[in-house]
Amino acid sequence: MIKNISDLKRDDMFFLLAGPCVIEGEDMALRIAERVVKITDNLHIPYVFKGSYRKANRSRLDSFTGIGDEKALKILAKVRSTFDVPVVTDIHTASEAEMAAEYVDVLQIPAFLCRQTDLLVAAARTGKIVNIKKGQFLSPAAMRFAADKVVEAGNDQVMLTERGTMFGYQDLIVDYRGIPEMQSFGHPVVLDVTHSLQQPNQTSGVTGGMPQLIETVAKAGVAVGVDGLFMETHEDPSKAKSDGANMLKLDLLEDLLVKLVRIRQSL
Repeated sequence: MIKNISDLKRDDMFFLLAGPCVIEGEDMALRIAERVVKITDNLHIPYVFKGSYRKANRSRLDSFTGIGDEKALKILAKVRSTFDVPVVTDIHTASEAEMAAEYVDVLQIPAFLCRQTDLLVAAARTGKIVNIKKGQFLSPAAMRFAADKVVEAGNDQVMLTERGTMFGYQDLIVDYRGIPEMQSFGHPVVLDVTHSLQQPNQTSGVTGGMPQLIETVAKAGVAVGVDGLFMETHEDPSKAKSDGANMLKLDLLEDLLVKLVRIRQSL
C-alpha cells in the first residue's frame, strides 16, 4: 500500500482518485471499486478509491450524512484489502484524523476547512498523505500556506486539489492558471472535476451540477498537465444519496479515461 506520493506519480500518466461521494453500503462500494480497478489497470492509471465515511457539510439538516462512521470506515478498509488499492476519505475535525488513519492511506481536507490549522496539523501527524482541497474562496497562491502547515508539522506528503472558485452565488469556475501555480510549490496538484461543476446554494437546499461538462473540464486539466484527477462516480447518480447532480455515471468512466489517456500521451 502507498506510503509516499511518489508511489502514485508516473512521468507519463496522471493518477486517479475516484469513487462514490459517500459510502452508502458495502455492496455498492465493492461493485464500484471492482469496475474502476479493472478500467484503471487496463489503462495503466494509478488509482485511489475515494469514499467519504461521513458527510459533515450538508445544505439541510435532513440531508443524508452516512451509514455510521465505524461501519463506513470498515467498508473502506475492505475495499483496500480486497482490491489492493489505496483509499482516501475526508476528515472534518482534528479528533477524526487518528481514527480515520487506521483505515485509509490518504486523508482529505475539505475545501471549506483548508485553513483550519488544528485539522491540518492533526492530519500531518498521522504520517498519511494529506490531500488539501483549495477553498472556493481562496486564490491558488494562498494554498502555499495550507501546504506549509502540514510540512512544518513534520509531513511532506502533501497534495493540493483545485475544485473551482466561487463565481457569484450559485456557480463555480476553474482557473487553469492555478494548476501550474500550485505545482510550483513542489506538491502534486489534483483537479477535482466533478465538484468544480457544482451549482451550490440553490433555493431548494440541494446542490445542483453540470455533469455534461465533466469531459470538457477533465480534458482541459489533463492538457494543462495536472498530476491527478478526482472524480466522483456512481452506478446511478440520480439515486445517489449525496452529490448526485454532478457525479459521473459509472458506465461513462472508461470511455472518458481512454480519451484522457490519449491527451496525456500526446503532450
